Amino acid sequence: MARLIWLMGASGSGKDSLLDALRETAPAGVLVAHRYITRAADAGGENHVALSEAEFSRRRERGLFAIDWQAHQHSYALGIEIDFWLSQGLDVVVNGSRLHLPAVERRYGAQLLPVCLQVSPDVLAQRLRQRGRESEEQIALRLRRAAEGAPACCTMLNNDGPLSQTLDHFLTLLAEPAA
Repeated sequence: MARLIWLMGASGSGKDSLLDALRETAPAGVLVAHRYITRAADAGGENHVALSEAEFSRRRERGLFAIDWQAHQHSYALGIEIDFWLSQGLDVVVNGSRLHLPAVERRYGAQLLPVCLQVSPDVLAQRLRQRGRESEEQIALRLRRAAEGAPACCTMLNNDGPLSQTLDHFLTLLAEPAA
C-alpha cells in the first residue's frame, strides 16, 4: 500500500533542506509533493506554487485540493494529484503541519506515515538565528512551540547532524515496507 509521508518539524528544523535533498535522490517509487501557498514564490523557503487568495479560493471551491489549512497568515494546500499518485502505488512525501495532522489522519488513515524531524533546542536556536528572518522574541516563541513535543504517532528522525546523514536515515525509513 502506498503511503503519504507527512513530514513535520519546527520551523528551522531543516524540512525544506531535507525535501530538496530528497528530490535529488528519491527512489523510483517516491515523489515529493509541492504545496500551494498564498505566499510569493520568491519569499524564500520551500519549493511551492504561489497562489493569490482569489486563485486559492477558486481551486478550493472546485475541489482541486486534497487538504487545505490556514497558518501564519497564509493558506496552504496539497493538490488532489497526491491522491492519484497514491492510487498508482507511489509513496508521497509532503511538508506537513503538526496542527493539521488529525485531519490528514481522518482522510488517509492507514496510508499515513507521520514523520517528525527533531533537532535539539541549541541547534534549532542557532539555525533560526542564522536564517535572520525572526527577532529574538520570535525565535523564543518558535523554541517554546518546538518544545511542545511531537505527536505520539510520529516516527522520529533526528536532524542535529549533517543533512547527508539525515537524508540517509530518511531513505532507510522510506525503504521499509508499509506496516
